[in-house]
Amino acid sequence: MRAEDQALAHLRRAGLKLVSRNYRTPGRGGGEIDLIMREPSGTLVFVEVRSRGSVDYGGAGASIGGVKRRRIVLAARHFLSSLPAHPPCRFDVVLLDPQLVWLKGAFDAGD
Repeated sequence: MRAEDQALAHLRRAGLKLVSRNYRTPGRGGGEIDLIMREPSGTLVFVEVRSRGSVDYGGAGASIGGVKRRRIVLAARHFLSSLPAHPPCRFDVVLLDPQLVWLKGAFDAGD
């Protein structure tokens, strides 16, 4: 949770507003999104936060494989299904290994 707190503080300083934290789809095998944020422009940003103590084995970014991305997309689709209209969206990643790096548009729903 410490990494999520750092990521959230960084994103808030950049002007994003928190919509939801640790959003999960119901049932087994569903997805989870660490942070759902909204930019001042209205874009909804689904954020995966990853932390590693070192860059061995590719660092934090290497831990976001295809299965993880599909589960995040599943959760995003579930979240969007509850909205009356779908705003522009993107998938970002915040890495802390140990420096904070914010990757905007790190992947899309088709990855």
